Amino acid sequence: MKSDLFSQRHLGPRQSEIKEMLETIGVGTMDELVSRTIPKAILRSQFMNLPDAMDEHSYLERMREIAGRNLRFRTYMGLGFYNTILPPVIQRNILENPNWYTSYTPYQAEISQGRLEALLNYQTVIMELTGLEIANASLLDESSAAAEAMIMLFNARSRSAVKEGRNNFFVDENIFPQTKAVLITRAESLGIELIFGSYREVELDGSMFGSLIQYPAADGEIRDYSAFTASAHEKEIAVAVAADLMSLVLI
Repeated sequence: MKSDLFSQRHLGPRQSEIKEMLETIGVGTMDELVSRTIPKAILRSQFMNLPDAMDEHSYLERMREIAGRNLRFRTYMGLGFYNTILPPVIQRNILENPNWYTSYTPYQAEISQGRLEALLNYQTVIMELTGLEIANASLLDESSAAAEAMIMLFNARSRSAVKEGRNNFFVDENIFPQTKAVLITRAESLGIELIFGSYREVELDGSMFGSLIQYPAADGEIRDYSAFTASAHEKEIAVAVAADLMSLVLI
């Protein structure tokens, strides 16, 4: 057997093992097994016209040649998804350093020191950037975090707020569309009424328990929310901010 061929480097059953398995299930050949398993309506009667097997080196060269046909353009997607520069020292010493996750006990998630230490470092950076006293251990994306913030504020309502039926949540209209979509989905099942509008024009009232603003806004504008925040706090309305963490380094 040519061990350098890619197709021969995969484990598979021997002919004697195939024969034993076929006899066990009561069929004579592989063709019979296929015909009895796959419906005739979708069973292909002819062999597929596939190229010959390639060794691993040739396969990788072929993949590089195909990938080289792609045209690379500058991305203008934005809306919370931006290219960032990862310093090589961080990439080598943290992201690519196996000491963070192999020298401890990753099979016991609750005491995986390497993972916990990485999350602690993340939380510390978030606290320094935002000025908050506490920080959680991160979520999937900004949209999920915004929804969790809304739910947290909803569950943290005082007894009087619950009795008063303060179920409205104000969302500034200049937020990312994906965040808006997630908020709508999560709010419906909880009975939260979303109110979309401009933070400059909204009339905050006693029916609201919280609000969400984008910083910087979806259109890139850097706004001063101090007056809005002060007005909201006077009415006991909590304020959540969906902030671009990288922008906080400069703003």
